[in-house]
Amino acid sequence: MQDAAFLTTATRHGGGLMKAAAAFPDAPRPWLDLSTGINPEPWRGPRAPEAELNRLPDPVALAGLETTAAAAFGASAARVAATAGAEAAIRLLPLLLGVRSVEIVGPTYGTHAEAWRAAGTATRLIAPEQAAASQAGVLVIVNPNNPDGRLALRADLAAMARERSAAGRWLVVDESFIECAPLDSVSDLAEPSLIVLRSFGKFYGLAGARLGFMIAEPDLIVRLRALLGDWPVSADALALGRGAYADIEWRERTRAALEQRAEVLDALLVRAGFETTGGTSLFRMTRSSDAARRFTQLCKAGILTRPFDHAPDALRFGVPAERDLPRLARALETGA
Repeated sequence: MQDAAFLTTATRHGGGLMKAAAAFPDAPRPWLDLSTGINPEPWRGPRAPEAELNRLPDPVALAGLETTAAAAFGASAARVAATAGAEAAIRLLPLLLGVRSVEIVGPTYGTHAEAWRAAGTATRLIAPEQAAASQAGVLVIVNPNNPDGRLALRADLAAMARERSAAGRWLVVDESFIECAPLDSVSDLAEPSLIVLRSFGKFYGLAGARLGFMIAEPDLIVRLRALLGDWPVSADALALGRGAYADIEWRERTRAALEQRAEVLDALLVRAGFETTGGTSLFRMTRSSDAARRFTQLCKAGILTRPFDHAPDALRFGVPAERDLPRLARALETGA
């Protein structure tokens, strides 16, 4: 019988390698974590020098990071605020907006509903086809969606943002995986009621840096900064973010490499008997009648994937580094 704490982590958001190792003590090391959508081949630039780690982060460096990130997003720097990961922004939205009702297009990343419910806001999950007609004070759309990669088109989101702004209702678009579908980003739009969330760690492979952004009207950004305080992100996050967002060549090269590896992964999964049902170039969603057994078999091989409570026949695979593809292929063949 598998450890309950491990399964809770695995189905909730992936990760939790220490719990996985405890639940499968005989699995080979090191573990290969394919349970999240984090690029396994990160941007490799300089971190903060020791002198910057020895003092409080400089406000000028923070402004420089936000300006560099804004340019990468196509947004005005006055509309961009850095946060300790997109998660921090998600948790603060109820305090910032103070609405009575929220609708979230689901199934999707569970923290959105958690944050609003914890604030006592009436929260409801709706289907994608219900989004355009939503009358809730806040409508949340994750694009591309986590965990299945469902994509809302830029034109549709732009129209929705205009309509909701005219009606005085908020639209929150979580673009944590948008580097996988950059043409459908709405980060550059300046609609009054549009809020966009961005994540640094996933595409750039530096999730431990804990860096994200909120993009919104300048007055809302001012209020957010008042809640965050003078030092919202670390010196390492400042240095890594400034360097990575300025590295256009790496971004384009990495986007192409991820797409190629996702195609290779799809071929491996199909040969192993999985049906690919969606995803992005950072993760692939699959279906299998024996998904639970395959999840366990992969764990025994030291490979962590992502199962789902709401879809017991589903299993999600992060796109591995090229060097790890042979290991995954062997484990899939053994567990077929």
